[in-house]
Amino acid sequence: MPGLDELIPSATQIRKEAALKEAEKAEEYVRLAAAAEAEKHALIERLSKPSGKSEEEKIKLAATIIQRAVRNGLTEVMVYRFPNSLCTDKGRAINQMEKGWENTLTGIPKEIFQLWADYLQPRGYRIAYQVIEFPGGMPGDIGVTISWDK
Repeated sequence: MPGLDELIPSATQIRKEAALKEAEKAEEYVRLAAAAEAEKHALIERLSKPSGKSEEEKIKLAATIIQRAVRNGLTEVMVYRFPNSLCTDKGRAINQMEKGWENTLTGIPKEIFQLWADYLQPRGYRIAYQVIEFPGGMPGDIGVTISWDK
């Protein structure tokens, strides 16, 4: 039967093609993982620096978030989530609720704390920073919650 090799390639040829496809998939995975890691590092770098917002802009943003939460019947709202790498100790002091934990904050998380201390705390608002995930049993992302009940 002419063309049988074209219709049914040898098992060796099929294994080679399958290996090439697997290599392509692995290469694509590595490329995507590297891009995601670079994006994560860029985000952390951006978040570790001041936001560039004026005090007025920060206050207006806080007011908008709080008012939206109140309209929805809430007494607290998570206002921010950030990687533990934005703490000088990777979130250890926050997780242990150590005195002075706020001194481990950097960048935008530090700005949020300062905004609370300057404007919200005097008006009776509370703030909580807590580890909200534990990948591999270690502190991961940290959430910032503002509350106003009791």
